[in-house]
Amino acid sequence: MKLFQLKPKTLKNAGLPIAVLCLAMASCQPAEPTSESNTQETTVTSGDIDRTVLPIKEPKRPTYTELDVRNAKAPKRFEVKAPQGAPNVIVVLIDDMGFGVSETFGGPVSMPTIQKLADNGLIYNRFHTTSLCAPTRMALLTGYNHHSNNMGVITEAATTFPGYTGVRPQTITPMAEVLRQNGYNTAQFGKSHEVPPWEISNNGPQDRWPAHSGFEKFYGFLGGETNQWSPLIYDGVTLIETPTDPDYHFTTDMTNQAISWVQTQKSLQPNKPFFMYYAPGATHAPHHAPKEWIDKYKGKFDEGWDKIREHTLARQKELGIIPPETQLAPKPKDIKDWDSLSDKEKKLFARQMEVYAGFAGHTDHEIGRLMSTVEEMGIMDNTIIIYIAGDNGASAEGQMNGMYNEMTYFSGVPETVDEMLKHYDEWGSPSTYPHFSAGWAVAMDVPFTWTKQVGSDFGGTRNGMVIQWPKGIKDKGGIRSQFGHVIDIAPTIYQISGIPSPKVVNGIEQDPIEGTSLYYTFDNAEAEEKHNVQYFEMFGNRGIYQDGWLARTIHRAPWLQNPPQTLQEDVWDLYNTKEDFSLSNNLAAEQPEKLKEMQDLFMKEAEKYHVLPIDDRLLVRMDANRVGRPVLLGDRKNITYVEGMRGMGVDIFIDLKNTAYTITADVEIDNNGQGVIICQGGRFGGISLYVKNGKPGFTYNFLGLESTDIVSSKALPAGKYSIVYTFNYDPDGGLGKGGEGIISVNGEKVAAGTLSRTQPGVFSVDDLADVGMDEGTQVTNYGGPHKFNGKIHKVVIEKRP
Repeated sequence: MKLFQLKPKTLKNAGLPIAVLCLAMASCQPAEPTSESNTQETTVTSGDIDRTVLPIKEPKRPTYTELDVRNAKAPKRFEVKAPQGAPNVIVVLIDDMGFGVSETFGGPVSMPTIQKLADNGLIYNRFHTTSLCAPTRMALLTGYNHHSNNMGVITEAATTFPGYTGVRPQTITPMAEVLRQNGYNTAQFGKSHEVPPWEISNNGPQDRWPAHSGFEKFYGFLGGETNQWSPLIYDGVTLIETPTDPDYHFTTDMTNQAISWVQTQKSLQPNKPFFMYYAPGATHAPHHAPKEWIDKYKGKFDEGWDKIREHTLARQKELGIIPPETQLAPKPKDIKDWDSLSDKEKKLFARQMEVYAGFAGHTDHEIGRLMSTVEEMGIMDNTIIIYIAGDNGASAEGQMNGMYNEMTYFSGVPETVDEMLKHYDEWGSPSTYPHFSAGWAVAMDVPFTWTKQVGSDFGGTRNGMVIQWPKGIKDKGGIRSQFGHVIDIAPTIYQISGIPSPKVVNGIEQDPIEGTSLYYTFDNAEAEEKHNVQYFEMFGNRGIYQDGWLARTIHRAPWLQNPPQTLQEDVWDLYNTKEDFSLSNNLAAEQPEKLKEMQDLFMKEAEKYHVLPIDDRLLVRMDANRVGRPVLLGDRKNITYVEGMRGMGVDIFIDLKNTAYTITADVEIDNNGQGVIICQGGRFGGISLYVKNGKPGFTYNFLGLESTDIVSSKALPAGKYSIVYTFNYDPDGGLGKGGEGIISVNGEKVAAGTLSRTQPGVFSVDDLADVGMDEGTQVTNYGGPHKFNGKIHKVVIEKRP
């Protein structure tokens, strides 16, 4: 084109915007040569800059006395780059998967992706987590213990005590941020449970959101779990619309996003390393999997959990995952023998495990798609992949029978086997929100006794891990038995990338890193163990590891709301884990002095890392006011919501449980008015005020089991209205009571009905409150679009005595 052949003098008189002139100049031959280029770069290596202080300080800008740039020498451009040869990093973290799930670790579930990585990398059979999701994740993402991160439990149970506030201290900086400031691109896909619930709104603060914790790209959900068929997804800090594809599954979606991101990243900057954190919501409840994956396991668990435990133990020995002399630790006494179950129980429980296995297999398959992409891109050789099969042990939170709808647990409504069998064929589909029986959790944690939440037993804390790095690991298929912990991941990545853990960030001195790099194990299976001491604590279950010895106490089983004894009354056990892999031989009576030594060490470590004082008040901690946890609305009795507010969690939306209230909506309705005015919850429990075919209505959905619809018999013509829903709670008070619901329009009563009961607990942890729509699953069938087709000026909600 002639434009790009013009001389600079011609361009000067062309009357074009300066941006166009500059673009044209980029393709023109210069009118006269310059002595120096203004685009010189320097490759910054570890020796050129101080990486221990972040942000890395740029050089002092020079000043010039020369008038004409032609006579001046341009300085080299300053740019922070990752150290030469720094590898790409992918960390995969599965949710709620026990040590004995995958075939790689002797379990019954085929997971070829982790197996392929194991065949070409290293298997770690003594790697540990914290026994609970958010604490493990925070420790993984920083290299510091969970209490050091103030994440002693999940954020929903935070208190004001150090170690338990749910707010990461300024003296700890996430690994992603460290890598980003040292020249990496960073991205997270999947679950983020590290954001305090009172900060999940547009008001923030958003400092602890993934997008502000070092990840340039985040695509996933905030919280402990999500409906895999209808998730609430954030892209960065923006809540996007729930996908409507009938074949949609979140794990597939997040994998597509991860693949797209890495392809784009390498397309634009092939020499720049990346850090990807891939953390699916699977295999946390609800257990949702495509039917074809569930069908793969039809009949495979009919023999029950006792036989599965025995088979898994035998395979683990055959594979060399555990020593040949390892005993199968006993089941907890509350878990029934399979042979003692009724035929109905066996049928239901076997189905639950088929669904879980399909869920796990599907997840591994999606991870395999990501791995195949990396391989096809030709970057696998210098990409380290850390695949951690579980952030804790398998979950026994499904209680003894499992659940068709997990939300029933939070409202204290037990589900019977007969009721659940009605959902046998649909188990795992969009019409269910299921969990499996605690017996299967124990079976998935072989060879150990306990499960998730039990931080003092390896069933709760030991998770299989595989590391592949073709350029840096030559012992393909090797097994490593050095003690490791999730806090060791960040130091390992720092060491292999040549990036130090920072000493100062934003002017704030950082705590010394607490984990120990596992790099020393890569080339030496017999290397002396370097992570010698590690405490464990979760909900009062506590223990201490030192040089092969483990002292511990079981304070509370995960299916109990209250511990059977006080902290002072706990009985401690002692194990030599070098000789007793499964913790089957308690030596406390034989070596009381050693036990006392270990107990003293626990108290020392607990003080050092902000574990003390221990708080085992599970139910009390659910009440934010009793423990001083922030609640965005405080003790407000009324609030005004406006159109477009959505995805409001239980800390953001006013609490309408167990009380009387009034909802007043000022709206404009079009002809044939349609859609949601305001709602909370979804298919598995919730409330909704809406207009359906012009008729105002209100639905109370009790746990997806029964719905009460209060709907006007007359449609409203187009116009402005004040639609009021008044709920008069049972005057006798108490939890979960019913009451009378009344709808009025412009002061005139148009409908009324009686609610026989209400949910005393939360409607949902992932189907949240919306104004003008009902995203996620829907509270009721609206007979048309759920988005309101009129105008909502405001919705005022007032709690009444």
